Order: sequence, then structure tokens, then C-alpha cells
Amino acid sequence: MLIQSVVTVMLEIQTLIDEIQEEANRAEFPIDEPIYQKANAEPTQPILYAGNLQSPLCVFGRDLGKDEVANRQPLYGAAGSLVRKGLYRTLFNTESTDKTELEKVLNQVLLTNTVPYKPPGNKAYSTAVKQRFRPYIERLLVCHWQGDRIITLGNDAFDWFTPYAPKGTLKEFFQRGDRYSSSQPITLQATDSQGNLHQRPITLLPLPHPSPLNQRYYAQFPLLLQQRLSDIFQ
Repeated sequence: MLIQSVVTVMLEIQTLIDEIQEEANRAEFPIDEPIYQKANAEPTQPILYAGNLQSPLCVFGRDLGKDEVANRQPLYGAAGSLVRKGLYRTLFNTESTDKTELEKVLNQVLLTNTVPYKPPGNKAYSTAVKQRFRPYIERLLVCHWQGDRIITLGNDAFDWFTPYAPKGTLKEFFQRGDRYSSSQPITLQATDSQGNLHQRPITLLPLPHPSPLNQRYYAQFPLLLQQRLSDIFQ
């Protein structure tokens, strides 16, 4: 029965991935095609997630970078490596800088983004593109992932969850001085492939984006992440 359940889940996930690609092929939107060509990857093939759908934690980023496309995984580049190193440190109580060794953290976390594609350059996708792919990300988080805590990386990732809280709630929360140590409950909702509505209570745990360009918080990020992870995996 367990094997049958696993097979069913994988078939459902593959159906979701196929539907995302169908949507991507339906109408053009900005994709960094040269990066996909360099990686010998199909531009409309989504890189939806990496990790364990049974894990308690999701780390939610903005979108893919060139390293993510090359390796077919979200959060694989410089910023993602900081996240993975923090997870490794918490889970195994030791340090690791080896990319292969860091893969072990995927047993304990789900990694995904607002849009499963790489935009041209380093610019965020427009609201219209995020809305276009929102139903599929909702299905991943509500219908397939089994956890209930989401660490968001940066403003764009946090703002993606605005529709799931009362108007003004997330904006008010983000103005607080303790936003990177406090949490915000929301209720995610999604419509499955049969048209049924599902809801799930989720706790958001925002963090700044771990980019060197984020000079205000870059140096603080490892400690802020460690505090979040210690609360989750204590």
C-alpha cells in the first residue's frame, strides 16, 4: 500500500508539472532562454521544487537563477547555498561546504519559488506572471506538501502570500521591527485538479533575501536563519 501511495503521489506531481508546462507553452512570457540553452534545458520545463513533500518546512524564494537552471533545483546558487548550509548545520550539528553533502538537507525541507522559471537578467517576474502560475504553486503547497511552516526569502516571496490573510495584515506585519523573528499565521487555499477547494493553516517565517546586494542584512542572514531553524528543528 505504501508503494502504491508513493506512486500515486509521484503521478499527481508529474501531472502538476505537465500542466505548468502546458500553461507556459500557451502564451509567451519572459524566460531567460540563453541560460536554459547553455544548460541544455527546455525553457518551458518547470523547475518546480526540490526536497521532501513530507517535510515540516518549506523555504520559499523569488525565482530561479542560472545555477538553479543548470542543476534543475531551486535554491542551488550562492543564496541557496547559504540556506542549505544553515540547514545542514542545524540538522547535523556540523559544517559542510560540499555541494553533494549539502544535498542531505533535502530530506528535511521543501524548496520552491513564486514562479518555477528564470526571468531574464536578475529582475523579478511581474505580478501578472506570478498570478498566472499562482494556482500551480498553491496546489503544490496545499495539496501535495504536508508541512505547515514556510520561511520566505525577501520581500517578493513574502508578498506572494498577501491574498491569504485579511487585507493589510501582511503589510502591517512587515513594518514591524521584529518581523524576522516573529511569525504570521495565514490560511493557504488551492483548487485541486478536480476543482475541489482545499485550505490549510500555515505559519510564515519571513527572512531577508540572502543576497550580497542586500547589504543591510547579508551579514546577519546566517544568524537569523539559525534562529528560525532552531525553533523548527529543536
